[in-house]
Amino acid sequence: MLPRTPIYTLQENAEALVAATRDIGLEVNADKTKYMVMSRDQNTERIHSVRIDNSTFERVEEFKYLGTTLTNKNSIAEEIKSRLKSGNACYHSVQNLLSSRLLSRNLKIKIYRIIILLLFCMGVKLGR
Repeated sequence: MLPRTPIYTLQENAEALVAATRDIGLEVNADKTKYMVMSRDQNTERIHSVRIDNSTFERVEEFKYLGTTLTNKNSIAEEIKSRLKSGNACYHSVQNLLSSRLLSRNLKIKIYRIIILLLFCMGVKLGR
């Protein structure tokens, strides 16, 4: 029996997914379905797409899931940079409020805690 490589396992699982969805009358959207291999070994196989029937699934190095950036190296450095950038942008957008003499100190602290810290700690994206 041949050893199972991650790509072989991925191919097998993708085929099972396509078959299972076809059995219940659904179709996997290959344009929106991508995959990422996370491995400690930096020399993992560099196959960039998996082909099943007429569908091709693209390999990605990173993607956003629920507002958090996941990378194939399982690194949080990019996520931290992204949150700091968002927090700084948010701070600069309310800087006039925080430096205003019209607002009390307690109200400024509440604004800081609710808006800026929430964005830093939770990665919450404010609507646009």
